[in-house]
Amino acid sequence: MADGGDGGPAAAGGRGPAQPQERVSWCDERFDFQATFLQCLAKHVPNIYSAEMDPLLEKQEEMVQAAILYPLERYLFGEDPDTFLEKLQQSGTSQLCGKVFKGGETTYSCRDCAVDPTCVLCMDCFQNSIHKNHRYKMHSSTGGGFCDCGDTEAWKAGPVCTKHEPGASGSPKENSECQLNEEVMERSRRVFPSVIKYIVDMLIWEEEKELPPELTIREKVDSYYCVLFNDEHHSYDHVIYSLQRALGCELGEAQLHTTAIDKEGRRAVKAGRYASCQEAKEEIKRHSENVSQRPLHVEVLHADVMAHQKFALRLGSWLNKLMSYSSDFRQIFCQICLKEETGSGKPCSISKLMLWDAKLHKGARKVLHELIFSSFFMEMEYKKHFAVEFVKYYKALQKEYISDDHDRVLSVTALSVQMFTVPTLARHLIEEQSVITTITETLLEVVPEYLDKNDKFNFQGYSQDKMNRVYAVIYDLRYVLISKPTVWTDRLRERFLEGFVSFLRILTCMQGMEEIKRQIGQHIEVDPDWEAAISIQMQLKNILLMFQEWCACDEELLLRAYKECHKAVMRCSTNSSRLREKTAFHLCGHTLESRPYRVSLDPVSIHLPLSRTLAGLHVRLSKTGSISRLHEFVSPEEFQVDLLVEYPLRCLVLVAQVAAEMWRRNGLSLISQVFYYQDVKCREEMYDKDIIMLQIGASLMDPNHFLLLILQRYELADAFRRIKPTKDQELIKQCNVLIEEMLQILIYVVGERYVPGVSNVTKEDVIMREIIHLLCIEPMAHSAITKSLPENENNETGLENVIDKVATFKKPGVSGHGVYELKDECLKEFNMFFYHYTKTQHSKAEHTQKKRRKQENRDEALPPPPPPDFCPAFSNVVRLLNCDVMMHILRTILQRAVELETHLWTEAMIQMVLHLLSLGLLEEKQQLQKFPEEEVTFDFYHKASRMGSSALNAVNILMLLEKLKRIPQLEAQKDMINWILQMFDTVKRMREKSSLTTVAATSVSEATKGDETQSTQDKEKAERKRKAEAARLHRQKIMAQMSALQRNFIETHKLLYENTSEAQGKEDAIMEEESMSSAIDYSRIALGPKRGPSVAEKEVLTCILCQEEQEVKLESAAMVLSACVQKSTALTQNRSRIVELSGDTIDPLFMHPDLPCGTHTGSCGHVMHATCWQKYFEAMQLNFRQRLHVEQIFDLENGEYLCPLCKSLCNTVIPIVPLQAQKINSEDAEAVAQILSLARWLEIILVRISGYSVKNAKGEKQNAPAFVNKGLGNSALEFNSILSFGVQSSAKYSSSIKEMLILFATTIYRVGLKVAPNEADHRIPMMTWSTCAFTIQCIENLLETEGKPLFGSLQNRQHSGLKALVQFAAAQRTTSPQVLIQKHLIRLLGVLLPNFKMEDTPSLLEVDMFHVLVGVVLSFPSLYWEDAVDLQPSSISSAYNHLYLFHLTTLAHITQIVISSAKESPTARSHDNSEEACSAQSFCREVCQYTSGCFSQDIPGWLVWDCVKKGIMPYLRCAALFFHYLLGVSPPEELQQVSEEGQFKALCSYLSLPTNLFLLFQEYWDTVNPLLQRWCADPVVLSCLKGKSIAIRYPRKRNSLIELPEDYSCLLNQASQFRCPRSSDDEQKHPVLCLFCGAMLCSQNTCCQELVNGEELGACTSHALQCGAGVCMFLKIRDCKVVLIEGKTRGCLYPAPYLDEYGETDPGLKRGNPLHLCRERYRKLHLLWQQHCIIEEIARSQETNQIFFGFNWQLL
Repeated sequence: MADGGDGGPAAAGGRGPAQPQERVSWCDERFDFQATFLQCLAKHVPNIYSAEMDPLLEKQEEMVQAAILYPLERYLFGEDPDTFLEKLQQSGTSQLCGKVFKGGETTYSCRDCAVDPTCVLCMDCFQNSIHKNHRYKMHSSTGGGFCDCGDTEAWKAGPVCTKHEPGASGSPKENSECQLNEEVMERSRRVFPSVIKYIVDMLIWEEEKELPPELTIREKVDSYYCVLFNDEHHSYDHVIYSLQRALGCELGEAQLHTTAIDKEGRRAVKAGRYASCQEAKEEIKRHSENVSQRPLHVEVLHADVMAHQKFALRLGSWLNKLMSYSSDFRQIFCQICLKEETGSGKPCSISKLMLWDAKLHKGARKVLHELIFSSFFMEMEYKKHFAVEFVKYYKALQKEYISDDHDRVLSVTALSVQMFTVPTLARHLIEEQSVITTITETLLEVVPEYLDKNDKFNFQGYSQDKMNRVYAVIYDLRYVLISKPTVWTDRLRERFLEGFVSFLRILTCMQGMEEIKRQIGQHIEVDPDWEAAISIQMQLKNILLMFQEWCACDEELLLRAYKECHKAVMRCSTNSSRLREKTAFHLCGHTLESRPYRVSLDPVSIHLPLSRTLAGLHVRLSKTGSISRLHEFVSPEEFQVDLLVEYPLRCLVLVAQVAAEMWRRNGLSLISQVFYYQDVKCREEMYDKDIIMLQIGASLMDPNHFLLLILQRYELADAFRRIKPTKDQELIKQCNVLIEEMLQILIYVVGERYVPGVSNVTKEDVIMREIIHLLCIEPMAHSAITKSLPENENNETGLENVIDKVATFKKPGVSGHGVYELKDECLKEFNMFFYHYTKTQHSKAEHTQKKRRKQENRDEALPPPPPPDFCPAFSNVVRLLNCDVMMHILRTILQRAVELETHLWTEAMIQMVLHLLSLGLLEEKQQLQKFPEEEVTFDFYHKASRMGSSALNAVNILMLLEKLKRIPQLEAQKDMINWILQMFDTVKRMREKSSLTTVAATSVSEATKGDETQSTQDKEKAERKRKAEAARLHRQKIMAQMSALQRNFIETHKLLYENTSEAQGKEDAIMEEESMSSAIDYSRIALGPKRGPSVAEKEVLTCILCQEEQEVKLESAAMVLSACVQKSTALTQNRSRIVELSGDTIDPLFMHPDLPCGTHTGSCGHVMHATCWQKYFEAMQLNFRQRLHVEQIFDLENGEYLCPLCKSLCNTVIPIVPLQAQKINSEDAEAVAQILSLARWLEIILVRISGYSVKNAKGEKQNAPAFVNKGLGNSALEFNSILSFGVQSSAKYSSSIKEMLILFATTIYRVGLKVAPNEADHRIPMMTWSTCAFTIQCIENLLETEGKPLFGSLQNRQHSGLKALVQFAAAQRTTSPQVLIQKHLIRLLGVLLPNFKMEDTPSLLEVDMFHVLVGVVLSFPSLYWEDAVDLQPSSISSAYNHLYLFHLTTLAHITQIVISSAKESPTARSHDNSEEACSAQSFCREVCQYTSGCFSQDIPGWLVWDCVKKGIMPYLRCAALFFHYLLGVSPPEELQQVSEEGQFKALCSYLSLPTNLFLLFQEYWDTVNPLLQRWCADPVVLSCLKGKSIAIRYPRKRNSLIELPEDYSCLLNQASQFRCPRSSDDEQKHPVLCLFCGAMLCSQNTCCQELVNGEELGACTSHALQCGAGVCMFLKIRDCKVVLIEGKTRGCLYPAPYLDEYGETDPGLKRGNPLHLCRERYRKLHLLWQQHCIIEEIARSQETNQIFFGFNWQLL
């Protein structure tokens, strides 16, 4: 409720407090309340809501509070409103939660405790309930539902959460205080009627120009609004277009109007005189009709009418708030709403509003529905009254809803679920209001246009929208029936039966609907609509089952319902079947008289819900035993079983004929219907029931007559009479398929007994059998099994109760899902002809089981498992097996096979005949085991061994089987035939034993059978062994021949072979060199005079495009690696620093230690010739130009392409530059070592640089470094002394390699700085060094994160990519002007050697030292440049240059670490006197002195050493990688293992460092001392030490994705509390979580779109630019999906790392199982990020799922 006390009185001016007082007494004493109240409204409301075009909402609210609501509350409560409501609030809350859900909000249902799936809890109640630890489900609400916490009828246990328990907000005593005093209640009874009447009157007010007389107190002014209403027909764009054209307004204004209309349901779009508004109305209608078939709904309303309607809604919200405070308020409100005007015959207030609901706009509906929720639904007694009113007007409401175009969630009819699912209320409505009859009648009344002249439904040309609305009525029926009654009263029985009969009327309209006739000759022109009829069947499936379950609860009811249903079936059957005379059909001495009918010629329908309902009721009669009383209700003469069987049989024949391709010309619609007929969604009430109906027929008809009927309907009468067959191959093929289909149906009729009532099995047995047969095909995921099982009315399959009995669960790996595997002991239950197998599943299961038996070295026979016994009512079905016609059918087929009439039989037919024989033998065996022999009348053995006729050549089935074994085409069936012959033998023995020793005989025969089986199996095993041995010898012989041929070939081509093996040997040696330690003992040091030799390797690579080999040489044509350059923030230490710097202002020479954003180069490792790649790229460009309409995954303009081999996304190529092998002469090195100390080396460099500066600075003074040391001689001798330690001529690269060097360098520059390519830009070398350094840092980080050794564990693509990148970075210098490189070198050295510091040189703490190291090492050779000759340093010179440059950077880095990271530690340790600690201590004293005491020297030495050792590790690891790939010196073995201590020593040895790093300072002290002084005196360093600024600490933290909660519901909880910072409305958003930084954003919503460089970007896309340089990873919380995005145009969905207990993800929370974080999958996502494979993943995904092209990633 709006807190009226705050500004109310004050806003009314100085006499604020007095006015309410005066108002209260005035109302109380002099006048009746209603008149005064209306007078007050008439006076104030038009003034308050006068500016509707541009309302000031806050001001309006203030005025409403001051002028109306505050005085009203003051009068109602008799005291200050705030005080009164606070007292009420504290005195206890309702036990019911009553929270109304918004669209998208998460709801929870407990599978253990909920009475039905519609019982749900809100997030808060769920978190505080016992259900949190049960089997719960999570779903997104569609909106409009309400939390059932506190409703005892909704839960079997735990109905109340801890928040709503009676004692939760105070002791139970206090609840008595929450009752209002009599005075307040009395005043409520005066106030509420007026308020309610006003609201009702105004909401259903139809006059556009006038108000009711009591609200008209002033002169009418000509002030109108043109009001536009919301509808679901026009799109956003339609409305915006119409408004712009009609009103001439700006796009922004039109968008504003449209958003408001969509949210509120209506909006004033123009104000003015009546004529101008009327004109605007016509214009809007005209323009909207142009873009869409129907016009927009526009009205012209008087300003006062609009104002009062708006205030009526405000009063509705006020009442709604008031209801939440007290039960008394609710009860008084409900009483008044339900009160009818005496004698008027008009509906009560609440019914008036309900009936007007479809005419109200969106905003008014929301207020009305919330009011109903907060009042009627919070009081059980009044909920009942409301339900009665609702049912009273049910038909009218549903008809209104069906013709309305708003969503169901906005219709009052959606409230039905809140009433119909309450068990007691549903019972009451059935008994007192006949609700079932009402709903079924409504259903028939709303679809009159779909009934044909025979009163059958025909949905041709149906409207999908209308059908969806009709389904809502069907759902209501489901809600009413969802919980079965436990106690039946006579009245309930009568009313239910009445409803059932009414429901049968709907089924009668469906029985035989949409009949079809087979097309002969010409194909059907237009496929008929079939979806609506099948959809209705799906919708009715559970309702049909529920009706049957309800009937089965009560014997009397079941029998009466059966009678009614039987009557209905008979009515439908006799109507259509009386026309033709009966004809006779003779076979095997039996005659059937039936009316002629052919499925292939006459009309047939797949829709038979009446027959199937009767089958369901019959099974339930059998199950409950009530079938014995059936004759009392349906006499045997009336029963006419042949008529009952007729229609389901026609349907099964239709399916068979479709399989035989006889209905091809009827198009796809029939194929689709047949698919659904047998599909899990429909089969329970279609296919399964038809099989049951045939079983009912078989149990009640003479078996021979039944089979004759089947033969006749399958049109196979001639096929089994010795009539000369046709020569037409097509007809023969059709006939064969029909025979197969018929045999299959006979197998099902006799063998499918797993239905409660057909045999004594339980539902659990049925589900277990389904699961066993699914898992016999292959191991399956939980969700796949669930999808293949039918759901009951509670959306449960019963899977969990039984799955563990039959299967074991196998957990998933990092990808994929967990699967269930069948337990071995269940395999014996496998039935090859399981009736729910599709043809594909049947063959797959057969193959799997035969393969398994073969592996176990067993025979391949797959006999049926012994079926359970039929119930007494169905016991006669087995007589089918041993009747004459069956024997004739079986014998005829076997005889055709033996006589090799190949065109008249198929192997599948034989299989089925064998299966039927097995069933007959199993049945006889089971009967003989149970009963004495003379009592067993089932004589299958006797009939099968009898001759077919008295002819001389006659044979019996046994003889035919013996002959079949010899037919080669039936080799696969041999084992099965043997099994049947053994069974014949077993049954024969059992028959031969006397009846007295039945039991003994059984066991003996079993034993005998066992022995026989054993001996047969032994023979077969021996035979198999012999065959296997023969095959082995044959293989050996072939292998010997092949190796002889091979030897011969090698002799002939000896030269070629030797060359190949030599090259192969070299390659192997190289590989061994790189990945393992070699036995040769040489120095493994990369730097300085003791540098080890480079591994000289001859690289011969194959181009993936032309498949030609080429050795990589400097002078050869270039070979290239496909590569992808991308910006990356994977290592950043400070996400707030990642800003999109424009390319022209950024200076990339120095990288900040935060590593805010680097340029990463990755490769997929595939090699091409540069020319081949160029041709390939040009071909792609050409192809793209020719297919402009096709949207490309990659951006060819920016050089993107897919690697031709692995389809990775690439945007450039790296030229492969061979490593120049260098060896150092140790004697020369020793000689140089004597002269070239660090001091001397520095001196030479300074001279060289100053010499260059003098040369270059003639005329240009700017940028020349200010040399501190001016004492050095500048003679030519000194200038060239750098060359005296060894030079060599520079490498000469082929023009092709140079071209590629320039191309790749330009790409790095373009992508890294986001600028246009410019080959001459001075920043290209900087970007080259930067990407080299950054990529190495990324790889080092990755290896550390994964816990892998530094060398030897890289993937091949990383290894070859890094090798090519480092060699390229070294070679790139040659393509740039050396003067430019020198300038960069001088600036880089400025950090290390402050004696030639430039203006823009950053402080020591502001640079990343590894980037500096890479830069100085790669640019240093530029100092050797001479005008006349192209020189580079020799091996010895390089060794010293590298050593001293590395030592210098290392010294600087140690200083960095000590200054920024060595801080006082709270954990003191024992005094450590190690050498390192002492060195560290003395170093700290120096630093303290140079920083004027800013650096504390009290830090213990061991702590400083500890910091330095840990902090420098990443730098040393990166340096080792860099120098290894630059120089090719093999690393020590310790670096190929993971060990902390060994690694540090090995790194120091490889990089020529002392293990006590502080000794470096001591060694070079004289040289380093002045440098250290200048480093420490830097203002930034001092500022950091004084605590004024913060420096990065070492080692830097290793980035990982954010920590996610274990339980997914915690994330949903966070999402539910998320409020969009830019939006004030309470509409549900799409919260997404950035997995890089943890920010929660509002996705896919206009409120959070941003303008970036003139483009509209969604919240995720703009965040990705800030957080991940365009690449980012988000979790869509409500959908449980990960979204990967790159740039503005690309993205893809990726499975979330949350799995349910079955190891499966749940995108869209469709299954709703509890989800938990899978660490391995989250780690996989982390690696995807750290390996920079997100772009690659997106490209791959978009290539395979091109469906996402329609998605606008830019607005995500």
